[in-house]
This record gives sequence, C-alpha cells and structure tokens, in this order.
Amino acid sequence: MLTVHHLGVSQSDRVVWLCEELGLDYDLKVYQRDPVTRHAPPEYRVLHPAGTAPIITDDDGLALAESGAILEYIDAIYGGGQFSVGKDEPGFADYLHWLHFAGGSIMATGAVTMMCKEAQVDRAEVGLAETMHEREDRQYAWIESWIGSHEYFAAGRFTLADIMMFFPIATMRMNTGRGLEPYPGIRGYLQRIIARPAYLRALELGDPGMQPLVV
Repeated sequence: MLTVHHLGVSQSDRVVWLCEELGLDYDLKVYQRDPVTRHAPPEYRVLHPAGTAPIITDDDGLALAESGAILEYIDAIYGGGQFSVGKDEPGFADYLHWLHFAGGSIMATGAVTMMCKEAQVDRAEVGLAETMHEREDRQYAWIESWIGSHEYFAAGRFTLADIMMFFPIATMRMNTGRGLEPYPGIRGYLQRIIARPAYLRALELGDPGMQPLVV
C-alpha cells in the first residue's frame, strides 16, 4: 500500500492533497517536528537518505523523496495521469515550466528570505540575499502576469503544477512574510484553490488548524 509520511507544515502537504484529489486508499503517517529545533524526528529521517519531507513508501520496498517526483509517481501509477499534461496537449510546455519553477526557482529565492528573517539579518547587508530578493520580486511579477489571465497554471485545468505552486505562494509565506497586496491575480487564484474540497480534506488530515496565507 502507498504510505505518505507527512511531516507537519512541510512540502508533504502537496502529497496528501494529491492523494485526496485522486480519492486514493492510502496510509497517512503524521510526524511532528521537534518543538525547539523544528527538525524532523529521528524515525522520520531514517526513512530515506534525504531525510527531508516529503517521503512516500510503496510496495516492493520503494522509498521516494522530493515532492515533484512523488507527485509525478503517484499520478502516473495511481491516477492514470489525470493531473498531468501530455506532450500532445495544449499547454504542455507551460505545465513543465510551472511544475519545475515551483521547486527550482521560487522555493530557492523564498528560502533565502526566510533564512534572513529567522536569523534577524538585514538582507540589504548581504549581497546575495538582496540579489535573491530582487529576483523574487521579478518572479512574483511574472506569476501575477500569468495567473491574472489564467484560471490555472497550465492547460486550462487543475494539474500537478498547481499543487506544486501553491506551497511557495501560500504556505511558505508564513515564514517569509511576503504580502500579496500588489498581486490581485495571485490572491484570486489562491481563493479558488482553497475552495477545493480535496485541499480542505488534506489540510484537516495533515495540518489541522493551520491557516496558509492566501491574502
């Protein structure tokens, strides 16, 4: 059976959400962070050499990390590609872009902002941090210009790209402090997403009481 090893308030939110969208019969194991270090507990870190969330295990001893890889695996093996975009479909290139932009670009810039905030460091005093913040400004402007004229990120329908993009522009913002006042398109998009029943079920299962920043 597919088992989702969910670490509270982490990118594994994405995996629980996809399983709920697909209506899968899966085993959900929830782990709590150390209240002081915020690290995953030892029993979580031994599941996979990466030691990071998310992690799934499946039949035949499979253990898989990395949220993007996990989403593609689950949708291919259990979902029949329902939330993927095929190479012959309109929007295929857009789908690939946003699917990988989420983890390869905006997560990286947001992480720098988050680390400066946690360390109480003025990013203006750290050249790379200031450069990354300026890059993040450009990324948000690009997201706004795109999602302000599209219902979803690719192919005119809800896909894995939406699950990937939601985390950095909603949940992760709890740690970065970035506001969305200048981005009405993003705000409207997030409101559409949090109205999805599967998202609400996943939130209740994985992180009850958590309220992602969607305004």
